[in-house]
Amino acid sequence: MPAYKRILLKLSGEALMGDDAFGINRATIVRMVEEIAEVTRLGVEVAIVIGGGNIFRGVAGGSVGMDRATADYMGMLATVMNSLALADTMEKAGVVARVMSAIAIEQVVEPYVRPKALQYLEEGKVVVFAAGTGNPFFTTDTAAALRGAEIGAEIVLKATKVDGVYSADPNKDPKATRYATISFDEAMAKNLQVMDATAFALCRDQRLPVKVFSIFKPGALRKVVLGGDEGTLVHV
Repeated sequence: MPAYKRILLKLSGEALMGDDAFGINRATIVRMVEEIAEVTRLGVEVAIVIGGGNIFRGVAGGSVGMDRATADYMGMLATVMNSLALADTMEKAGVVARVMSAIAIEQVVEPYVRPKALQYLEEGKVVVFAAGTGNPFFTTDTAAALRGAEIGAEIVLKATKVDGVYSADPNKDPKATRYATISFDEAMAKNLQVMDATAFALCRDQRLPVKVFSIFKPGALRKVVLGGDEGTLVHV
């Protein structure tokens, strides 16, 4: 039995690159979609927020002289491209998906409307939220926290390259240990940087737990959804 009825999955754009330097690696996106499809077959309602760092990252663009707001809008458009690729791959895998954008591009994707998103989820469709929050200066982590709260998700699943939150960088410190669970306050006190500060505060205030796990570990998403000991649970 799944531990959750409705989840918000946060994917980084970089996760789609696989071993490539940029863009979308076909084998990687197909494997990710297979894992997501497996979870939907368990009867779990799935919403997804995806970043755009594999195509364009607003913060990086702003740091080299570009206007930050302009760079962030470009980053939002990159997330729309990733969302379309993800939804297309899902449809080919037999999963019905809908992309909803926080920025109006109605010839390409439908606008985000909360009641419509809830209807899609109740119908068993996967909803991919594109274009972040629709505002510059906010990350896709914040979009994940915001949409998760709006749709009444029971948990935000943050898919990363590492299999949880560690006491130190496991790539640099061999003594680093993984937390099975940790409170929001403890994570903030230890400056563990699970998500950006705005997203983290929003999840804490809304009492919305966050599970950090590795999307590159086969079967990890299914194990998380079934309530197994995978990754790190950040809770109130």
